[in-house]
Amino acid sequence: MSDLDEACAPSRARRSGGRQARVAMRAAPLAEDVRPIRPGMPGGRYQPLDPSGVEQIHQSALQALEEIGLSNAPASGVEILTGAGAILGDDGRIRFPRALVEDMLAKAARDITLHARDPKYDLHLSGSNVHFGTAGAAVHVVDLEKNEYRDSTAQDLYDAARLVQNLDNIHFYQRTMVCRDVVDNKEMDLNTLYACLAGTKKHVGTSIFDMEHVPEAFEILHMVAGGEEKWLERPFVSNSNCFVVPPMKFAEESCRVMEDCVRRGMPMLLLSAGQAGATAPAPIALAIVQAVAECLAGVCYVNAIKPGAPAIFGTWPFVSDLRTGAMSGGSAEQALLTAGCAQMHRFYGLPGGAASGISDSKLPDMQAGWENAITNTLAGLSGLNMCYEAVGMHASLLGFSLESLVLGDDILGQVMRLVRGIDVTPDSTSIEAMKEVCLGGPGHYLGSDQTLRLMQTEYVYPTLGNRMSPKEWVEAGKPQLLERAIARKNDLLAKAGCMVEPEIDSAIRAKFNIYFR
Repeated sequence: MSDLDEACAPSRARRSGGRQARVAMRAAPLAEDVRPIRPGMPGGRYQPLDPSGVEQIHQSALQALEEIGLSNAPASGVEILTGAGAILGDDGRIRFPRALVEDMLAKAARDITLHARDPKYDLHLSGSNVHFGTAGAAVHVVDLEKNEYRDSTAQDLYDAARLVQNLDNIHFYQRTMVCRDVVDNKEMDLNTLYACLAGTKKHVGTSIFDMEHVPEAFEILHMVAGGEEKWLERPFVSNSNCFVVPPMKFAEESCRVMEDCVRRGMPMLLLSAGQAGATAPAPIALAIVQAVAECLAGVCYVNAIKPGAPAIFGTWPFVSDLRTGAMSGGSAEQALLTAGCAQMHRFYGLPGGAASGISDSKLPDMQAGWENAITNTLAGLSGLNMCYEAVGMHASLLGFSLESLVLGDDILGQVMRLVRGIDVTPDSTSIEAMKEVCLGGPGHYLGSDQTLRLMQTEYVYPTLGNRMSPKEWVEAGKPQLLERAIARKNDLLAKAGCMVEPEIDSAIRAKFNIYFR
């Protein structure tokens, strides 16, 4: 052994022993309260709007509701809203006096909990608590194994739900795809709902196309819950309701669905999804004004039906590429819109949700990575309660990738670490550890007690992200990221079962035409 080898030998031994200790520590499960990241950590450090900007948007939204109002309310909605104090004009538009809006804001539910079938997945929507999940209505699946786009099916929806159940950093599952193999609209609504419930015990968001489909959807919910009373105790599904068709127009059938679902105890996502430069104004601030005005109308509507009914303020404006008019969900402007909307939710003290994580790229490539990371980071740092469409969405919401769920889980882990921020405490700034290392110690912190103690509670590690050296990478067979994503997807699906008890599953399948297995 050379002099150099002898000098290096103790250091190598220490590094090897330290690595073994780190591996052992990482293999041990952590208690929930000491995990480095958890659902519902508070954000809010990033604020693109200053206080005067927030106030200007608020005042403009109130002015729009008073002077422009919304058209096309169903007859039932006209009765509900005018009974609460809204004004039906000769032009058929419903206008909202400021006093009515302020009164309904005072009645609106705050600090709500979106329940899950398993209470450990409950989402507590208060303050700037951040949660990431899925959403969307993609009509294609991005099939990486065949490198093609194909129609999405009920089985794909079920498989995506099963993956979400097994991915820690995806906190809820809202419908991601259209079941294009289900032609009948009622059967599509029922299969959409049940595919989500069968795949995960996390909170579920679903859509209902027609008011006539609501009773049978609730029949399924009551069967899964164990009865209507148990459903009402813990309603574990919310309705993603596009009650408006921007600009400033009610969607009649969706409003009727909303009325029925509110009365049956289902939380509402009041979803306003204008597209800046197309169905919403081009200025980012004015696009937020329109979305806020539309969602304030929704708050009035819901609370006129049932004061204090749980509802999410779903300001969800999208962005256009003004050169072509095409949607640009992965743009910097989209990230700013979402962050600005989060500030408005906090201004009203209401639980809020908006879009983040969408990619315009057709595949999970570098473009998808930067678009997903930037938009989700700003959403998290802005303190958005519900970050929808955060993973899986490609081609500006037209395509969905199962592999992007498992890749996105890694991204969201890093984003949540940013949301947590830096813990500055007497212990974390004490120089005692520095003294031990520098004054007669080994000259590094690799094996110190503090390093080993914090490696799991202070640091987040990717599951698929590759941190090997080039030499290790070559020795491992040059693993490729997408290949690893495909393998992990297949491994998770092979182990994931149905999340509904067998006897209930059998009863539902006997009564309804379920398309997935």
